[in-house]
Order: sequence, then structure tokens, then C-alpha cells
Amino acid sequence: MTFALRLIVGALTTTLVLPTPAQAQQQLPSQLQSGDSSDVPVATQMMRWRMNDADVNSFTFRNMDQLFTTRTVAHSGAVWTFPKVERPMDFTYSFGGKTWTAEQALERTYTNALLIMKDGRIVTEIYRNGSNERTRFMGWSMTKSITSTLVGAALEDGLIASLDDPIVRYLPELKGSGYDGVTIRQILQMRSGVDYEERYDFANPGIAASNHINALVKNVVRFADAARTIKRKSKPGEVFAYKTIDTAVLGWLIERVSGGSVAAYTARKLWEPLGTEADGFYIMDGRPGTGREFSGAGFNSTLRDWARFGQMMLSDGVANGKRVVSAEWVKAAQAPAGAEDGMMGGYGYQWWTTPNSPAYSALGLQGQFVHIDPASRTVVVKLSYFPPQESDAAQETAAFLAAASAWTPKN
Repeated sequence: MTFALRLIVGALTTTLVLPTPAQAQQQLPSQLQSGDSSDVPVATQMMRWRMNDADVNSFTFRNMDQLFTTRTVAHSGAVWTFPKVERPMDFTYSFGGKTWTAEQALERTYTNALLIMKDGRIVTEIYRNGSNERTRFMGWSMTKSITSTLVGAALEDGLIASLDDPIVRYLPELKGSGYDGVTIRQILQMRSGVDYEERYDFANPGIAASNHINALVKNVVRFADAARTIKRKSKPGEVFAYKTIDTAVLGWLIERVSGGSVAAYTARKLWEPLGTEADGFYIMDGRPGTGREFSGAGFNSTLRDWARFGQMMLSDGVANGKRVVSAEWVKAAQAPAGAEDGMMGGYGYQWWTTPNSPAYSALGLQGQFVHIDPASRTVVVKLSYFPPQESDAAQETAAFLAAASAWTPKN
């Protein structure tokens, strides 16, 4: 071996030997390592684990089809079009002892997209952070209002005989659980009385966080299956306690009585008659092939199609001249069960009411809003990326929504 060749071999040997051995890609936190093993790739589990974090949620909230198995809700037929007469947002609102412009609210309240409709006309349509009219945004718990509307449709179809039927009439799998003896109406009103604390402390997961991890991060169980063994905490109908498991049970009900998937029933009874312009989709829980739509908080749609949903409710259940759901259902859905809280408002059939106002809203985690004000004929859709546990942004957004409803754009 020549001296030059020995130098080359030595250099290669040195290069190969000196570096520290490569580490495994990512280490799952202990909360994801325990329990049943998952087939979901580690990198995907990690992204799902962090999808609500403030440094990534502006992106993840509008790209959920890149993180999850999904089921399409197809649009079809003629599109319900709205006149567009955009006007500058020349109104202000008050928050924290100061007056702010509407434009300042966009950044101050972490806005991805905003649409304001006045009497069926689009007066504001804004996309930010790389989103556009084709972007499909995660609704989180605004999905609950979708699911509620499907229950109304099933009632009108005769698939559900009465809201006062016990849920076990349709889902006998829940006999012996905390849902035994609970009516459909009580579940719609979040008054089931089951013992399920809606607390998502992932560092120290309780029943809700553990169910989220297993059903949505690891995909090893169905979200609603926790209802089979859940205990009772209070008498059904007496105590309001917000819990996503209630809506997951309603989604299971829709699946059972429709004889198909939640997505198929959503397309047939809501998405097609609404005259939507794009497909929506649900993220799926459980293992691919056996999981179901995450009907408690997993629906995704474009900004305009979220607005169509709101405009249909404002129009007493009619979209583009077609009856989607009865006017009686719309009225009942926005009627609070029990007294309203002075700050939070009240809760109807999976819709939040506004204290001292006829306005009501579909609300989703970390800043998702379909706000409907019958008094001013206004629909506001605001799709946001609040940091976790950010209460100021929610309170400021409430002030913005009230001002947007009161706003009269100049001609």
C-alpha cells in the first residue's frame, strides 16, 4: 500500500470512527409509551402530541389531513353563492381599558382567517399565514354543532323517535354504564351526568386526556368506546358539565341509526343541501379500518363553508331556498338549558348562547368561532390559533365579535 493510499484509508477510518453514534429519531414521552403499542409512526405521534402547541398550531390547525387518517364529506350539486361587497373594517372595539381597531384584532387574537357576512353578503374575507379559500380549517368543538344538526336531521327522518328516548334504546352497548338511563336530550345539553372531567393535562393525563392519547395520538381505541365503562357522577339532567365524550356518543348514535358512516350522513343531510363549494373531512379515531369519525371535535372545512353553515342557522334552517333542518330545531338548539352564566352564557343543543343577547355560537378549541347574531343578521367566522390556556385572546375575541355584529359597513 502506497503512502498516499494509506493517508486516504486513514482519513476514511478517522471519519468513520470519531463521530458519536447516531441517536434514534425521536423518543416518545412516557405517556405515549405506556399502554397498547401503536402502529402510528413515531414522528406522526409526536406531531399529534404537539399539534396544539403555540409554535406549530397556526400550521397544524389547517393541515390536519397531513396528520390523520380522514374520511371525506363530499360536496355536490349547485353551490350556494353569496354576493361579495367587501368593505374596510372601519370599526373599533374595547378591551383591557383600551380601544383597538378591527385590523389590530387580527394579530392580537391569532387569526388565521376571518369572514364577516351581513344579511347574506360577504363584507370581509381575510386569509392569513399562508391560508387561502381552498384551505380546510379544523373546527375542533365547532364539530359539536355539526353533530347536533345531524341529530336534528335524524329526528326529522324518523330515525330517532324522540329526544327523550334513553340512549341505550339505540346503543345497547351502553347498558350498565353511566349512560344507562340518560336521554338523548340530556346528552345534547351536556347534562348526561357521567363522570368524565374535560381536562387535558397531558403531563398528568386523567380520563379525558388518556382517551385523547389512545384514540387520536396512538389510534389504538375508538374515542366513544370509553362510554361503555364510564361511571355516573350526578343525576342525569341536573348538572351542566361540558364533555366531548357526550358528543362522541351522539356521533355513534348517528352512525347506528343511519346505517352508515357519520361522514356519509353529514354529506347527505348537511353538506350537499348547504350548497358547499368544497369537500369537508373528519379526522378518524381508532385503528384504520375500524375507527370512526371524531364527531366530538374533528371536522374540517373551508372558511366559506363554515360560513354557509352559520348562514343556514341564521336563516332558520334554510340554505339557498332549501330546507336543511326545521325552524323548530334551530330555535331549540339555541335555547339555553338552565340559567345562563353572566360571563360564559348558556348551552343549548351543542351551541353556546351569549349572555344578554340573542347571539349564539359554535365554539372550538383555541379560537374557532361561527358566531351568529339574529338581531343584526350577522355571521362571523373566525379561525384562530390561540396558544393553549390563553384566556385573554378569547375574551378579546368576544369583544371583537360583538363589535363586528354591531358594525354597519358604509355603502
